[in-house]
Amino acid sequence: MSDSDVSATVPDWSRETVQRFWDPGRKLLRSIRRYQAARARGGPLGRLAAKYWVLVHWFWSLVTQSELHLNTEIGGGLRLTHPTGIIVHPEAKIGPNCMIFHQVTLAGPVELGGHVDVGAGAKLIGPLRVGDHARIGANAVVTRDVPAGATVAGIPARIISDSD
Repeated sequence: MSDSDVSATVPDWSRETVQRFWDPGRKLLRSIRRYQAARARGGPLGRLAAKYWVLVHWFWSLVTQSELHLNTEIGGGLRLTHPTGIIVHPEAKIGPNCMIFHQVTLAGPVELGGHVDVGAGAKLIGPLRVGDHARIGANAVVTRDVPAGATVAGIPARIISDSD
């Protein structure tokens, strides 16, 4: 599957499937998904399951040194390729099939569209919106909206390419 075949609207859940015992990024995501499902189910068993997933989330957050809040809106198919030091504000929204590398910060109400790739060390300081199929370069500091299909890089981030 080439990069252009990845959908910005239909989640590819296989990207989140735990593939081995030590798979911290996917296990962190699984704890968030299962916590949200348990909360939505409600009732005594739902509350008990939610408490269990809070503990699992806490463990994987410590292992990865990342902060992805349990109630963060995350579209399906998120890939945390190297899930170390990722900080996501609770008001941030992540679209389907995004990929976030290590040391990324989504500060404030940042909204990532579908299939957005965020390079290592990038800082997105909201409020802002990143369009579908956009790419954020490593160590970029993004303070303004990014149009769909654009590639941005630099400090402050500037558009270096407008299309795929």
